[in-house]
Amino acid sequence: MKITEHIETLAAEGRLLADAADAAGAGAPVPTCPDWRVRDLLRHTAMVHAWAAALVREGHTSYVPDAGESELDGPELVAHFREGHRHLVEVLANAPLDVECWSFLPASSPLAFWARRQAHETTIHRVDAESARGDALSPVAPDHALDGIDELLRGMHARPKSRVRTGTPRTLRARATDTDTVWTVRLSAEPPSALREEGPVAEAAVDCELSAPAETLYLTLWNRLPLTALAVTGDEDLARLWRDNSSITWS
Repeated sequence: MKITEHIETLAAEGRLLADAADAAGAGAPVPTCPDWRVRDLLRHTAMVHAWAAALVREGHTSYVPDAGESELDGPELVAHFREGHRHLVEVLANAPLDVECWSFLPASSPLAFWARRQAHETTIHRVDAESARGDALSPVAPDHALDGIDELLRGMHARPKSRVRTGTPRTLRARATDTDTVWTVRLSAEPPSALREEGPVAEAAVDCELSAPAETLYLTLWNRLPLTALAVTGDEDLARLWRDNSSITWS
């Protein structure tokens, strides 16, 4: 996806997040993040937005810690989130394409990394806010869902900090049934290694396959939908291994 597409997605998803959080109320529990209330969700996402905006705006070329979470609550917290989100969108939209700053996954440029990362960060937390509100989730476009699966499998979990590991080598396949996109994920005592393929391919046997339309696959791999949302074939223990060990944490 293009940088401009990620920024447009970030803009739309942030507005949806704020609207859902406002409707749910700051004290509402977040079913997809059982330890959180909506205020925790807003404080966290606002902090991440401010941190990313500062890295890009100020051109930090090495890691800089975040500035901490706001102590605001209620309507003032929602307003704080909206303002910080608008600022992040403006920073990314106005940044030069060759801006130099720190990032933590491979990308064509730092700006491409941050536009993509914040688009998915905000989409997933928008789902959290809508789950707190308690009605239907807003849709995720297939291209965005596929990109998010790719970032998760080939980016986030390629890092040494991934906890998705097996003592004996195993293979997990993730299939987006509406786009004919397949990821083959090789699991071992090392970080997972994922290969993405498009269209009809000669597929070797795998230990477990997870299949669903791209949106459902995206949200389930990010642990925002239950495994029952997917079709699971083969060794269900591998599906449960993913569910139990794949969470992406801030620290």
